[in-house]
Amino acid sequence: MDEQAKTMRHWRWEKDGDNIVWLYADNGDASTNVLSSVVLDELNAALDQIQGHSPRGLVILSAKENGFIAGADVKEFVPLKDEHEARGLIERGQRVFDRIEALPFPVVAAIHGFCLGGGMELALACHYRIADDDPSTKLGLPEVKLGLHPGFGGTVRLPPLIGAPAAMDMILTGRSVSARAAKKMGLVNYAVPSRQMTFAARQTILKPPPRAKATGWKAWTNHGLVRPLLAAYLRRQTAQKAPQEHYPAPYAVIDMWDRYGGDPKALLAEEARSLARMVLNDTARNLIKLFFLQERIKGLGRKKGYAPTRVHVVGAGVMGGDIAAWCAMQGLTVTLQDRRHENIAKVIKRAAGLYHKILKEPRAVTAALDRLIPDIPGHGVGRADVIIEAIFEDVEAKHKLFREIEPKAKADALIATNTSSIPLQVLGKALKTPSRLVGLHFFNPVSKMQLVEIVSGPDTDAEVAQRAAAFAKHISRLPVPVKSAPGFLVNRVLMPYLMEAVILETEGVPASVIDDAALKFGMPMGPIHLADTVGLDICKSVADILSKSLGGEVPKRLEQLVSTGNLGVKSGRGFYNYKDGKPERSKPDAGYAPPADLTDRLMFRMFNECVACLREGIVEDADLLDGGVIFGTGFAPFRGGPINYIRAQGVAAMRSRLMQLEARYGQRFREDEGWASL
Repeated sequence: MDEQAKTMRHWRWEKDGDNIVWLYADNGDASTNVLSSVVLDELNAALDQIQGHSPRGLVILSAKENGFIAGADVKEFVPLKDEHEARGLIERGQRVFDRIEALPFPVVAAIHGFCLGGGMELALACHYRIADDDPSTKLGLPEVKLGLHPGFGGTVRLPPLIGAPAAMDMILTGRSVSARAAKKMGLVNYAVPSRQMTFAARQTILKPPPRAKATGWKAWTNHGLVRPLLAAYLRRQTAQKAPQEHYPAPYAVIDMWDRYGGDPKALLAEEARSLARMVLNDTARNLIKLFFLQERIKGLGRKKGYAPTRVHVVGAGVMGGDIAAWCAMQGLTVTLQDRRHENIAKVIKRAAGLYHKILKEPRAVTAALDRLIPDIPGHGVGRADVIIEAIFEDVEAKHKLFREIEPKAKADALIATNTSSIPLQVLGKALKTPSRLVGLHFFNPVSKMQLVEIVSGPDTDAEVAQRAAAFAKHISRLPVPVKSAPGFLVNRVLMPYLMEAVILETEGVPASVIDDAALKFGMPMGPIHLADTVGLDICKSVADILSKSLGGEVPKRLEQLVSTGNLGVKSGRGFYNYKDGKPERSKPDAGYAPPADLTDRLMFRMFNECVACLREGIVEDADLLDGGVIFGTGFAPFRGGPINYIRAQGVAAMRSRLMQLEARYGQRFREDEGWASL
């Protein structure tokens, strides 16, 4: 081996008897490979050495067990101050990848595990790609999820390889694909078992096949006459999911490809210019901040040696059933207890639909269903590592259940409640050892909402809370620790927002206008539609509990709808009428003008409650509050969370607007004293 190669921190290479060089990515200071500027410089130096040996071919692979390369080092984007500096960083990677593509001998990327972002772009620069067909292998360009787009040639190399429709779908959605799907679409040349990876890479070097590229109609999708038509379609489709004013990156990709798709050099240059602009905009800054916050929250669930295998869920309603189904899909054995067979049957039917949608493979679906076990008598309690109570919100009923469960549970089993509003110190009165009770508050729909609030009461043991967080991480959920208080975090900040929407509707503002205002702000669903979806009876129940503890009134309109059985989606009628689960939205009368302060009235109720939660220490700090509200309510991610948004807008200016609302509408907009410390 070359002497200089031995001293490299992030790459190592060796030449075999067939004169093939095997170049291993092996970041020296991390468990995961990422492409920092130092790593790219070392890669360039390694290519100098390798070319000097005139090899027969080059195989680029990873020495890390967890995957190929996770992408560019996002930390390097944070301190960037101007476009010139950002563009220099991006062009450095482009030059190295261009060099790989121009090497005079065959270059193979041997991929296992994750191959994402810059790692995927490196693989695209190679002449051939071979992927391990293990389920852990994922290939994709997820930059759009950070408010960015590919910058190391991904927009240049992917469309000619697999055709524009498939390429744009990957880039604009950020979705990743399995090795087998990648083979089917032409993204990789071969998908093989891990034991055959070395052989396949070697044979590809020794007998190089023709390089892959899109053919037939797929090739025509990149033609200059077709691009404008397809680009117009892509803009319309993207606008349905991500407004350009909030998420500019996907539109920049479409525009670049539309204009420069026939000129690779011009497209590469524009890719660097465009990404340099994107890196500096508020959307990217906030989404990158959120990415690091997500990593921090994941870290809260780390606990070595804790590996629960059995879960017992009591309550086969929508929430309890979906928690059970999700846990079973994550590989745990789940017993589901309920008084009625019919309820459990409904859960299994819903679970089957979920598994077919996500797992797809029939064997994986069958295995997950086999792990979801009906348990009317509750025999699973005694063997469970985690017991989750998910029955209706009634203190006496929960007390009775906990008295039955505690004597049967293993000494080290977690006893958890999914209560959405009842303080743990109240529920813990039914236990002989209240220190073992913890809240695991999931959100609907469980399969989509990443957050789980880890609720600690004054008696909850710290070790119990830590194991609860580890359990949430174990089932691929984000654990945010919260203090036991009425509504905890998410329901507490969400309820004033929903109640103000009801008040607005009562005043005569059309429901669709209210929802549209929230959507324009960046919320994933309007508050009226959200209340109907959650269930107006549930909204009223939570609002009743919070109003008793925190003050305020429950709108008469909400009470009226619940009393007449109009509960929202589940009854077919609430604020909206529903057909096949979709709201029938009526347009406002011609010339109707919504109140000028409509959006402020909705959002400032939420902002004020967030400030109160921060002051009361419901969560540890502002970042965790922002993360909890984003992952628990879908609060506009590109705004970086409510506290981040308040600070970005200016605390003084936001306080002034809040005081104006109080002067106009009264006590419910009274400024929380926590604003003074922001």
